[in-house]
Amino acid sequence: MDKMIPFYNTENIPGQKYELISTVKGSMIQSKHLGRDIGNALKSIVGGELRGYSEMLNEARAMATKRMMQEAAGLNADAVVNIRYTTSAVMQGAAEILVYGTAVKFV
Repeated sequence: MDKMIPFYNTENIPGQKYELISTVKGSMIQSKHLGRDIGNALKSIVGGELRGYSEMLNEARAMATKRMMQEAAGLNADAVVNIRYTTSAVMQGAAEILVYGTAVKFV
């Protein structure tokens, strides 16, 4: 991705007029790592943040966002608005992170 495309979780970009191009999305399915899983299982007994899982989900969100932005760049979009993230379990030990938004072209 050569061009950095800004993205916003709002419907409007203040002071900017644009036309809608298309919905764009990116996803990443991430599975648990056995080493992290054992450590996090022990941590869940005593309480506290499960940092291994937090890091795993942050990495998956970053990859899903990158994929969405690549799709927007392929459409020659100037920005992506109204982005949303969602997650779901696809099987035991694996989760999907999905990000989607609307690619726009400035006028």
